[in-house]
Amino acid sequence: MSIIATIMNSATGAPIQKMTFNRMPKRWASFTLESGERVTAERIDVGTPAHGRFVAPVDIWVTPKVGT
Repeated sequence: MSIIATIMNSATGAPIQKMTFNRMPKRWASFTLESGERVTAERIDVGTPAHGRFVAPVDIWVTPKVGT
């Protein structure tokens, strides 16, 4: 089962994009955004699933360079 995560900007708190991972990424994982920028995960938050649901929300916080 794949993980659908929201990539969040840690400087502004705004969502950048959604990404799909085959497994839960580690905190130090690096990946490339749609803009082509390579970023490293700083923090990963896993929420609780909504009532009656199985899927938990996952937020991955990154600090992109200025201009994103």
